[in-house]
Amino acid sequence: MFQRLFGRERYANRAITDALYAQIVAAARQTVFYSDWNVPDTPLGRFEMLSLHMFLFQHRLRGEEGAAAEVAQVLIDEFFLDVEHSLRELGISDVGVPKRMKKLAKMFYGRTAAYDDALREDDRAALAAALARNVRPEAGAWPEAPLLANYVCEASRELAGQKSESITAGKVAFPAAAAE
Repeated sequence: MFQRLFGRERYANRAITDALYAQIVAAARQTVFYSDWNVPDTPLGRFEMLSLHMFLFQHRLRGEEGAAAEVAQVLIDEFFLDVEHSLRELGISDVGVPKRMKKLAKMFYGRTAAYDDALREDDRAALAAALARNVRPEAGAWPEAPLLANYVCEASRELAGQKSESITAGKVAFPAAAAE
């Protein structure tokens, strides 16, 4: 039991968590989002893209049991720890962090519900509208929203084709976003 808690398995699990989270972050930071598709390259814009990719990862593992369910939970915990760390780096005081975290968590779960509904209904127009509402709320019309919606649908399909065993071993692959 102690070997499991403090030994090699703990380090292996940390390595898997770090690898998966790094892959999710790398997918969220694809240059095309910010340069060609006009996602704001701001802390909030980066939060939106990371949230979107975390949603896609969680969406893929929803309904799984065992190791996949554990990985999904560990990764969502890691995501919120990263968001909290980022708030502190931005200079948010210790008193202000819990309030901001509550707001950001509410934003994340609200967005994921809208994205999930649109994906379930295979409604790209609703997905594009939800993305525009969340990613560029003050922009009004956002012509690149359908491109991001297409990417989300493609990513969801690609993730669905990846074996749970591969994901729980630390390998997840998101498609490359192509400038169009």
